[in-house]
Amino acid sequence: MTDEQEQGRGSTSAGFRVLWVAIRREPWIFTLSTLGSVLFGALTVADAWVLGWSTDHVVLPAFEDGEVGADMLLAVLGLFLGVAILRAVGIVARRLGAGVMQYRMQAHTRRAVTRQYLSLPMAWHQRHPTGQLLSNANSDVEAAWGPIAPLPMAVGTVAMMAIAVVQMLLADLVLAVVGLTIFPVVIAVNVAYQRLAQGWMTRAQQLRAEVSEIAHESFDGAMVVKTLGREGEETERFAARARELRDVNIKAGRIRAAFDPTLAALPNLGVLVVLAVGVSRVLSGATDAGDVVTVAYLLTIVSFPIRSIGWLLGEFPRSVVGYRRVRSVLDATGEMPYGDRTVPAGGTGPRGASLAVECLAYSYEPGQRLLDGVDFSVAPGRTVAVVGATASGKSTLTMLLSRLVDPDGGRILLDGTDLRDLARGELADAVATVPQTPFLFDDTVRGNVTLGADVSDEEVWAALRAAQADGFVAALPHGLDARLGERGTSLSGGQRQRISLARALVRRPRLLVLDDATSAVDPEVEARILAALRDETDAGPTLVVVAYRKATIALADEVVHLQDGRVADRGTHAELLRRSPAYANLVNAYEQEHEPEGQEVGA
Repeated sequence: MTDEQEQGRGSTSAGFRVLWVAIRREPWIFTLSTLGSVLFGALTVADAWVLGWSTDHVVLPAFEDGEVGADMLLAVLGLFLGVAILRAVGIVARRLGAGVMQYRMQAHTRRAVTRQYLSLPMAWHQRHPTGQLLSNANSDVEAAWGPIAPLPMAVGTVAMMAIAVVQMLLADLVLAVVGLTIFPVVIAVNVAYQRLAQGWMTRAQQLRAEVSEIAHESFDGAMVVKTLGREGEETERFAARARELRDVNIKAGRIRAAFDPTLAALPNLGVLVVLAVGVSRVLSGATDAGDVVTVAYLLTIVSFPIRSIGWLLGEFPRSVVGYRRVRSVLDATGEMPYGDRTVPAGGTGPRGASLAVECLAYSYEPGQRLLDGVDFSVAPGRTVAVVGATASGKSTLTMLLSRLVDPDGGRILLDGTDLRDLARGELADAVATVPQTPFLFDDTVRGNVTLGADVSDEEVWAALRAAQADGFVAALPHGLDARLGERGTSLSGGQRQRISLARALVRRPRLLVLDDATSAVDPEVEARILAALRDETDAGPTLVVVAYRKATIALADEVVHLQDGRVADRGTHAELLRRSPAYANLVNAYEQEHEPEGQEVGA
């Protein structure tokens, strides 16, 4: 037996613990649905009493007298109708309560997972694939609270079973004992089914998440898959896991296919035994025919509580796996702490903030530092270009400046305040980062620039002008109301970068970090963008620009040359070209190898 199957054996107690979480959170809704289920169970048992009473007081006298009294007939119809109406009320209360409770728990858990995703640092997200995160927030949440649907039914049918057993014992003790001998057999069959099926169900839930992860990864990397001709390999990778999921589901289905008919047949066999014994007892005068009918009918309905409990237990394996996967997110550590400091206001207008990077260190893996002892400062309103070879730590530095991650050592000061001491939301109001690869939503130009902020159209157009994007936006069929498609597919790479830049500028940041954010724009347009950002230096933002082009670097007031995670040199572009052969070789090599490649032309 596999490890998953062994784990499945302990899922029953874990499943009840998961349900207890839901019951504690929604006690009143659970109580309502349980009372409805108990009412349904009690009235189902009452049907047996009505049937037995009708047999003794209406059916048998009708055979003896040859006629049925109108009063008795109306009494029987009234009893059956009253029981049916009350039972319907119980069904509505049970199903409505279970549905509301289940969906409320799903909504609550999804909100909690989403809040946790937003609070966890980028370092945590980098260790978890997107497909897994989507699975945690969707299918795992649904699986975790799946047993809520049959829970009120199971609780109510326990009451129904207790009432039925008592009524059987009161009707005829001998027949009740004969009928109840079937219970141990039914219980044994249920236990055997749980032990055989739970492991396979557990594995099936895990495979569902893996299939989701592979599908998302393949779709997200569609361009790579298609351009490299890997459609067949990706299809086979997905198909292999899908086939495994199919096989596991079939194995679990075979067990269920054998279980259901067996469970359905056992009470029928018990009824036959009760009828055989009951006929003998009626003939001997030891009991009445109505009691035999009552016990036989009750025996047919007591199998339903056992089966409903089986449905509940059958949901536990998926529930436990889903809940554990969700808890792994909710219990994840690494949430960023915040202080209570605020960023000083920039006066009557936006003013660049001073930036100081002191002995900064960061590593993705222990013992392998990507940044080590990085020191530099930027005066308010000035521009610094960060230049370095691949893997020198430039993009990591931009993540630290935006506090997407915290440093392992050293600190970053904004106007003299450590970023870690700022209150939640303060940094986002003062610092904006534009990545090299922009992300646009399937929304309008206005929606992508404002992201729901209360910004006027005049401010949006001003930001678009500064980003040199106003020309092509005005040419779009609906201007600011033009929809850009998923990830901005209706725009070129340079246009997407400029929309992304306008999104940052419209927030009037005091520190603007550009991570090679104009790489897809031609040099002439890039020069106009940087000139607009540097216009009126005292009122503009402080700029940190990760750059490669000579034209871009030359516009900076100072250049920080990163090499192997350290500051190799600092100075103006001209100074570094004269005194640093490594720097000169780097920027000249980029100019020769990359600049001729096709880039967006024109404004």
